[in-house]
Amino acid sequence: MTVKIPVLFLLCLFVLAPLPAQVPPDLPELLRPALAGAPEPVSRAVVLMDAASGTVLYAKNPGEVIPPASLTKLMTMHIVLEEAAAAGLSLDDPFSPPRESWAVNQPPRSSLMFLAAGQRLSLRELLLGLAVPSGNDAAVAAALRFFPTVEDFTARMNAEARRMGLANTRFVEPSGISEHNRTTAGDFARFCREYLRLHPENLKNFHSVQEFAYPKAENVREAFRDNPQTINQANRNGLLKTFPGVDGLKTGYIDEAGYNIALTAGREETRFILVILGAPARPNGDRIRDADGERLLAWAFDSFRTIRPAVGDPEPARLWKGKTNRIHLVPAGTAAFTAPLGRGHSLWLSTELQDPIVAPVPAGRVLGSLIISDEQGELHRIPLASAEAGERGGFFRRLWDSIRLFFRRIGTG
Repeated sequence: MTVKIPVLFLLCLFVLAPLPAQVPPDLPELLRPALAGAPEPVSRAVVLMDAASGTVLYAKNPGEVIPPASLTKLMTMHIVLEEAAAAGLSLDDPFSPPRESWAVNQPPRSSLMFLAAGQRLSLRELLLGLAVPSGNDAAVAAALRFFPTVEDFTARMNAEARRMGLANTRFVEPSGISEHNRTTAGDFARFCREYLRLHPENLKNFHSVQEFAYPKAENVREAFRDNPQTINQANRNGLLKTFPGVDGLKTGYIDEAGYNIALTAGREETRFILVILGAPARPNGDRIRDADGERLLAWAFDSFRTIRPAVGDPEPARLWKGKTNRIHLVPAGTAAFTAPLGRGHSLWLSTELQDPIVAPVPAGRVLGSLIISDEQGELHRIPLASAEAGERGGFFRRLWDSIRLFFRRIGTG
């Protein structure tokens, strides 16, 4: 008996089925078998990256444009730290929040650190107010601390996004409350990697802090110090408490985006960055987002490890027809790499060089590879480049090397 299945029913199954993860285009073949065991997240867009190597290990809709919501505040914090360093300001120098930043002047449904008239606080407290309670008032105060208008600060954010090569990221304000801010999971994962490279201390100082109390007695006028009306707020990143190794970074939510999170977790030598955008904007959407984060991080730690080999200085290479007969080499890529869990406990290093290397050679030209292997085979290659220019030698040096190369070719022919 032939059973006829309605076309509409099959179409519904196709539409409702979760989209499979895309294989990251630059994922080494060595790592691809692990994708078979990867969980399928509910959230709309996901990128999982090894923080040290930059290797994208998992991707789902990495180029879909989604409002970042309060993940925006990570760029705000980055700009604050950059501007403070440029101006020689201490994070502990006090200032008064301007009227525009007071909590009472923020849009409805804003998350707040509760800035108000008559307060004094430090940049360190302001950064905590951005990182822990995700204060929109803190974002406005941060902008006006360094620029005459919020628009000027936002222009600085966008200039930094362009400098970092975040082609699909644009900001219209520094708090993330606007649906017109935009990013992608791919862009934001790359930003988080650069953010951690520039500000590694932020994980301990701000992003892993569990609670934030403000204002305290020292923040308010003397008349109110007996009762500053301190408000205690918990960090909204629940995985700080539930997933071993998580120590940052930031959550976000607006109706137009759903629930977002930028996560990082480190164990021993391995650290992952995970950006999740667009978990459903419905009750318990934050639980769906956190469940996606837990499952993906658990899979990553069960599947991969970061190896950071000590490569040292490569031996100089033979240079033919040059002023000198040696040219120094330097690694031209990241030494750290991602390996399958269980690989790389014993390492062997070897070189594979262009032969012959003939002058002139400009500085920075890739001349070969440093090959890192274990007992099962090759794991990683690091390009080796010329450390300096290899200039042409005089007539007799070139003639003599030409003769030697001629007989060398005959001998190996």
